[in-house]
Amino acid sequence: MEVTWWGHATCTVEDSGVRVLTDPLFVRRLAHLRRRRGALPPPEAARADVVLISHLHCDHLHLPSLSRLAPGTLLVVPRGAPRAVPGLRRLGQGPAGLRIAELAAGDEVKAGPVVVRAVPAAHDGRRLPVGPRLSPALGYVVQGAARTYFAGDTGLFDGMAAAVGEIDVALLPVGGWGPFLGHGHLNAARAAQAVAALAPRAAVPVHYGTYWPIGMDAVRPHEFHAPGGEFARLAARTAPGVVVHQLGHGERVRPGGPGRPGVSW
Repeated sequence: MEVTWWGHATCTVEDSGVRVLTDPLFVRRLAHLRRRRGALPPPEAARADVVLISHLHCDHLHLPSLSRLAPGTLLVVPRGAPRAVPGLRRLGQGPAGLRIAELAAGDEVKAGPVVVRAVPAAHDGRRLPVGPRLSPALGYVVQGAARTYFAGDTGLFDGMAAAVGEIDVALLPVGGWGPFLGHGHLNAARAAQAVAALAPRAAVPVHYGTYWPIGMDAVRPHEFHAPGGEFARLAARTAPGVVVHQLGHGERVRPGGPGRPGVSW
């Protein structure tokens, strides 16, 4: 089992011969945001058997990035997403379209030997800046040889550990794309609380240090640079049995394999 972090919430989880891609975002600029760190993911990052979309915000459900997927790729989205985002329906049309599966919390879909289970998330799932609440925000547990939790965007919520269940690896958001985090997010401290409750064997901090608003480089820059290291430091206190792998963009790790915390191979 191997995890690659491409930046923001975009990861590849390779398990039991299945490539699972999360919230693909393959652009240098998105509206008022620009990619401030790391090269754009290479073409191989778009190669996937299954793609997981956690919620409808444009930095997680990005239609131009999804258009790079190969025909027939299984795209897992929150229930109601195609109704809320018409462009998503178009990606699923015709012989060259994607196979779209709509899930609600508790639902499962199978891809070869891997099972993907949708779990709740505490986050606004709407397509912003406008749009009715037609679709929930989700996290996912990918179960193959290992059980990997991709949290998407979420805050802490009651019953989080019970909803997610027993896991081996947690891919946790520890920051965001601006100087201040809104409601329904984990910062480094809250992510450390989450990892203590979830008790995985290993954790990878994501969703920080990639995109930032144009013209705001000097505004609270520690919120861009520091969350990964701060999470590793705090998690060492709250969950000393969890190995934290702090990756750079494009780096990969085999959680539980040989090596030192934070080192990829």
